[in-house]
Amino acid sequence: MHQEFLKNIDEVIGAGPFRDDWDSLAHFKVPAWYQAGKFGIFIHWGVYSVPAFGNEWDQRNMYQPGTPEFEHHLATYGTQREFGYKDFIPQFKAENFDPQLWADLFQKSGARFVVPVAEHHDGFQMYASALSDWNAAKMGPKRDVLGELAGALPEKGLVFGVSNHRAEHFFSFDGGLKSEADVTDPRWADFYGPPHPAPADLGDLEANPPTQAHLEDWLARNCELVDQYQPQLVWFDWWIQNRAFEPYLKKFAAYYYNRAANWNKEVAINYKFQAFAAGTAVFDVERGQLAEIAPFFWQTDTSISKNSWGYVHQQDYKTADEILCDLIDIVSKNGALLLNIGPRSDGTIPEAEQEILLEIGQWLELNGEAIYETRPWQVFGEGPTEIVAGHFNDTKRGSFTSADLRFTQKGETLYAIALKWPENGQILIKSLTPDRLQIQKVELLGNSGQPTWNLSAKGLELDLTSCKPSPFPLAFRIS
Repeated sequence: MHQEFLKNIDEVIGAGPFRDDWDSLAHFKVPAWYQAGKFGIFIHWGVYSVPAFGNEWDQRNMYQPGTPEFEHHLATYGTQREFGYKDFIPQFKAENFDPQLWADLFQKSGARFVVPVAEHHDGFQMYASALSDWNAAKMGPKRDVLGELAGALPEKGLVFGVSNHRAEHFFSFDGGLKSEADVTDPRWADFYGPPHPAPADLGDLEANPPTQAHLEDWLARNCELVDQYQPQLVWFDWWIQNRAFEPYLKKFAAYYYNRAANWNKEVAINYKFQAFAAGTAVFDVERGQLAEIAPFFWQTDTSISKNSWGYVHQQDYKTADEILCDLIDIVSKNGALLLNIGPRSDGTIPEAEQEILLEIGQWLELNGEAIYETRPWQVFGEGPTEIVAGHFNDTKRGSFTSADLRFTQKGETLYAIALKWPENGQILIKSLTPDRLQIQKVELLGNSGQPTWNLSAKGLELDLTSCKPSPFPLAFRIS
């Protein structure tokens, strides 16, 4: 079966217009829908939502002796040989999953695109596949949950994408090599791998390279996803940066871009670090941001929860205000935000997450013109709060103040967004001076009151004493 897929992949690449080399792939163009949409929903939902312990890496850590997940599993379910990760699959029923309800919530959140996890590190496919029986259409829910969601999203005007974490499956169950566990039982080899040792440094570009069989399987699975669901975004986790993946990344990109050309659809690939050559896909920063305006369009992926991507019983949630501030900062620097949620194993989205999404949507309904279809201004903003740039820094910044401002623009209209309401009702925007622009009108979006203003050499002075205070950022339309 894999050989048939691989032969077809080569034929599609041979037909063009994209070849599997970086020079050809550099003709990739960022989709207009992507640059306009700015805000998307990421969904980590899978078998790991059954134990709901630790985080979505429970499937790996439950086999790692000495970890809390290992001890919790042993105390709750018995030994990892008697009850392994595969034994959670029958409990993953998705009995309350309603794709229409999900799509309706995502539309109300203000999102413009949605990216469910098609396959996580655990190797369980959330879709119908001809390449493995370990999938949601044949086991667990016995439904093609990915396909059902893909069908519901367009009715709400939402772009459909997928994420694939198959690369990391190569070593995901390696803890079972260190102790008595079911992962080494030949009966389950087609699910667990079989597992290989993980690199000592998961960021090492050379260590423990995947086998040819794993690489070919990775390529075939991703191309199957492309053909079955025609996603307009494909997101990859970090380990594709291992140098052994490079020729397969080029093959996948050429295949995907050629398919999209046949469908007449705009598509994109997300990558981290230096996995793809610059300009051939869209760069992604996990749980972090950039410090300045980038000359290229980029993305942050982060979670609504500080401690997990998948559903767990003890979530530490961010607030809607914190997420909105990050969205605004990211957009001001030429980026987009992909915000993750973690549904329960029964297919319901936790109420706290629904409330946060609806609060975000309510703000965007009133202020979205300062976000959607905008581009960066001359500077991204001003203010005392520093962003700690780079991956895994999303909880390291201080609280924003009313002196922290961000700018976006659309045509002749400039938007200035204050990230916190000023207690004294006064805002000074130092970047806006008469030598930089002339101002005809200043309006506060989504508020019953309007500011008085004065433009001087000090900057744009705004008096908000006649406006209704808000716990969320405030956006000014400047004509």
